[in-house]
Amino acid sequence: MHKDVESVLLSEKQLEKIVNSLAKKIEKDYNGKEFIMVGLLKGSVAFMADLMKKIDLDFSIDFMVASSYGSGTESSGKIKIISDLTQPVEGKDVLIVEDIVDSGNTLNFICNYLVTKGAKDVRVVTLCDKPARRKVPFTPDYVGTEIPDEFIVGYGLDYDEKYRNLPYIGILKRSVYE
Repeated sequence: MHKDVESVLLSEKQLEKIVNSLAKKIEKDYNGKEFIMVGLLKGSVAFMADLMKKIDLDFSIDFMVASSYGSGTESSGKIKIISDLTQPVEGKDVLIVEDIVDSGNTLNFICNYLVTKGAKDVRVVTLCDKPARRKVPFTPDYVGTEIPDEFIVGYGLDYDEKYRNLPYIGILKRSVYE
């Protein structure tokens, strides 16, 4: 375990089980549909890479980068798209892949944005859901696991661009970010 991690929240084995379970549900729901899997960068990379390998369907992938103005560990709620999709979504089903749903602001914004761009259906799969921090009414369609209101890192999740490469998800020691 990394010296800055207080405890492991989800082990590599637990993450693998979650990914396999989510992939089965998605495969069932998207069978026969033309869909685009959209990863929200940068946090979703590890999760999306593992998830897409487990889904035995044809689909395309794309990425978006969105940012909320503000500083520190709190979102201001004002969302800006830094990098948009490279392919059209008009008339297609879109599955957004996210590492964690926290306030819900970013995902709420992106879902509405993709609908205005003509997406037929927009759903969200998240590895971790932290409903205690929700600021807008938002419920992901597929949830890997619900987590407590702790600052987590690893498996793509970061603090100050560090810890993304940890093969597990751990709770970051408060002394690191306070």
